[in-house]
Amino acid sequence: MTRCVRLIMSGRVQGVCYRANTKEMAVELGLSGWVRNCLDGKVEAVFKGAPEKVEKAIDWCRQGPPSAMVTGLEIYNEEPEEHYVGFKIKY
Repeated sequence: MTRCVRLIMSGRVQGVCYRANTKEMAVELGLSGWVRNCLDGKVEAVFKGAPEKVEKAIDWCRQGPPSAMVTGLEIYNEEPEEHYVGFKIKY
């Protein structure tokens, strides 16, 4: 079974290596998807993989890297329609 979620993190999440650390964490967990900065100062990410691994990614995103301060986390369950290969940072 595969789970796919889209997350939107708010707070101090840009300029703190959030994307790079998110990619590292996702690769370690064997997840596919992507992460990107949003124009409104938030960070958006999509994770696809085993449900327990996706849950670990969600838990990690609640805190983020040490220099981040996450004040909001929106979670949207998505249909895994798109075929993601690996995990990448979108620019």
